[in-house]
Amino acid sequence: MTLNHQEIELIDSFEQIAVDIYPTAKDGSRAVAQEIAALIKERQAANKQVVLGLATGSTPKYLYAELVRLHKEEGLSFKNVLTFNLDEYYPIEPDALQSYNRFMKEQLFNHIDIPAGNYFVPDGTLPKEKVKEYTAEYERRIEAAGGIDLQILGIGTNGHIGFNEPGSTLTSHTRLVTLDHNTRQANAFEFSNISQVPRLAITMGLSTIFKAKRIVLLAWGTHKAKIVRRSVEGHSSDQVPASLLQQHPDCKFVIDEQAAEELTRYKEPWLTGDCEWTPKLRRKAVTNLALKLNKPILMLTDRDYNENGLNDLIVQYGSAYELNIEEFNGIRDTITGWPGGKPGTQLPSHPERSQPEKKRVLLFSPHPDDDIISMGGTFIRLHEQGHDVHVAYQTSGNIAVTDEFLLRYIDFAVGFEGMFDIDRSKSSQILEDAKAFLRVKKPSQKDTPENRAIKGLIRRGEAKATCRYVGIPESNIHYQNLPFYETGTIEKKPMGEEDIQMTVDLIREVKPHQIYCAGDLADPHGTHKVCLEIIFAALDRLKHEDFMKDCWVWMYKGAWQEWNIHEIEMAVPMSPDQVLQKRLGIFIHQSQKDVVPFQGSDLREFWERAEDRNANTANLYDQLGLQKYAAMEAFARYHFM
Repeated sequence: MTLNHQEIELIDSFEQIAVDIYPTAKDGSRAVAQEIAALIKERQAANKQVVLGLATGSTPKYLYAELVRLHKEEGLSFKNVLTFNLDEYYPIEPDALQSYNRFMKEQLFNHIDIPAGNYFVPDGTLPKEKVKEYTAEYERRIEAAGGIDLQILGIGTNGHIGFNEPGSTLTSHTRLVTLDHNTRQANAFEFSNISQVPRLAITMGLSTIFKAKRIVLLAWGTHKAKIVRRSVEGHSSDQVPASLLQQHPDCKFVIDEQAAEELTRYKEPWLTGDCEWTPKLRRKAVTNLALKLNKPILMLTDRDYNENGLNDLIVQYGSAYELNIEEFNGIRDTITGWPGGKPGTQLPSHPERSQPEKKRVLLFSPHPDDDIISMGGTFIRLHEQGHDVHVAYQTSGNIAVTDEFLLRYIDFAVGFEGMFDIDRSKSSQILEDAKAFLRVKKPSQKDTPENRAIKGLIRRGEAKATCRYVGIPESNIHYQNLPFYETGTIEKKPMGEEDIQMTVDLIREVKPHQIYCAGDLADPHGTHKVCLEIIFAALDRLKHEDFMKDCWVWMYKGAWQEWNIHEIEMAVPMSPDQVLQKRLGIFIHQSQKDVVPFQGSDLREFWERAEDRNANTANLYDQLGLQKYAAMEAFARYHFM
C-alpha cells in the first residue's frame, strides 16, 4: 500500500522512530541482508573495512541465513568485515548449546569467509575478577576499529537491547550485568528450566551501542507487538531501553506484520489517515470500540464512533444502529456447536458447510498434545457428531520429556518383564546405560539416540491414550515424526523436502473435507511455525487436485496465544462439563504436567493456559453482548486456492 504525504505525516506524529514493516520475518530479514551486503560491497570497492555489531537469539536467524546464502550463491565476501557481538551469558562455556559464541559460529561464521581473527564475542569463561579489565579492552577494540558502522539489535519483551535491562543508562559501557527475571523467563525455552538460565551476562552498554553510525532493530511476532509500540510511540525512558533509540540520529525498526499489530497505524489505522474499510477492518474497529468503552455492540452510539475517530463508518452506514446490527449479526454467526457443519440444515451464514454430513477430518498436531490442548473441545465434538477424524502428530516431542520420566518408564519396563518372567536382561542393560549417561550428563548436552527414542515413545503413548479417550481408532492415528524436528535440541532444522512430501502423502491418503492446523506462531521453540509452513507448502502442491476443491482449512491457537476477536471465523462454545472433559484429556499427558522442560516464559501448566484463553474468548463474546458460555475455542480459515 502506498502512503500519501499526509498519511506519512500522521504516522510520524505517533511513531518517533522510523519503522519498516514487512509481511514476514523472512521478507524483513532479506531487506536488511541486502543493506548489509551493499555496505560491504561499497567498502570493498574503496578497499576499506566494515565493522558490524551483531545480535543473537532467534530474531536474527533468518538474517544470518540470508547472508550465508548471499555468500554461497552470489559470491558476497566477508574478508573485509570485522564483527563485535552484543552479549554473552556468564558464566558459560563457548561450546555449550546455549552459548552465543557457538550460536554465531553455527548460524554465520562457519559458513562464510570471514577471517578467524575478525569476529569477537564476549568471553563467558573469564574469572569474575578479570571481567572488568576484559570489557574495557572490548571497548578499546571497537574504538580502534573505527567504531561500529551498522549495529543489528533485537528487542526483549521488557524492552531490553543487548542485555541492557530496564534502568540501564545512556552512559553505560560494556560490562557484567544481572539479568532481569523477565529476561530469564523469556530465555528459559533455550534451557531445560529457568533455574539453568544464567543470572549474569556480559553486554555492550547503551553508550557503546549509541556510538554506532547506524542502528537497525529487528522484531518478529505478536509477542513483540506491545513492546514495539512502547518503544516507538511511547515516551523515551530508561525503563524501556529500546525507547531511548528515539534519540539516535540514524535508527530504524524492521518488523513483520505481527510485531506491528499494536502500532496505531495497524491497530487503529483510521487515526492515521484514510483507510480502506474491508469487512475485517470494520469488525476490528467496532469490536475494539465496544471493548474500549466497555459497551455491548448494540449499545454503541453515533457519538461513540465520532469521538473515537470513526466518523467515516457512520457516514457510510448512515447511523450507528445499522452498523451495530450488521457487526453483531456477523459475530453471532461465528458461533456454532457444529464445527463439522450442521446436518439437515441450509444456513448460508454458518461458518461450515452442512454437506457432506459426515466429513473426513485431518487434525494436524505439531506436538503430541496440541490437539487436546488447543482444540480439545472441538476435537471431541467432531468425533461425537460422527465425523471420520484422523490425527497427525507432526513431531515426536521427545525433547520435552524430563530425564526423571525417562528413568521411570524404563524402570517400569524392567519391572513389567520381571513380573511376567520375560527375559529382562536387555531392558535392565538399557536402564543401567541410561542411569550411567544421566549421572554425567551436562545441562547443555544432547540425549543419546536411544534415550531420545524412548522419550518419543512416551509421548506417542500419551497421544495414543488421548485418542482412545476421545474415541479415535488407532487406524486414524498418524505419527509423522517429521525429520526437521529430530535434532535432539531446541534448535530445529528448516523444513525439508521429506517433511513436505510426507505431509502431501498423508493429505492425499485421507482426502479430508476439513484440515485443522496450528496457527499459533508465538510458540517460542519455533516448532509450530515450521509445522505450519510444511502444511502450507503441501497444500500449495495439492491445491489443483480434485479432492482439494472440497477441503477447508481451519487454523487454531490456544497453547501460546489466541485469535483476536475480529479474526475469529468459527467459535465453538463449551459448557462447564465440556471444559472439565477437555482438562481430563490434557491430564493424560503426564510427562507434560507439573514441570515441563523448555516451556517458555509462561510457567503455568498447559491446561491452565488453555482454560484461561478459552474462558477469555467466551468473556469477550459476552462483553460484546452475545451469548454467555463457559469457554470457547476459536478458529480462522486459511484460503489456499
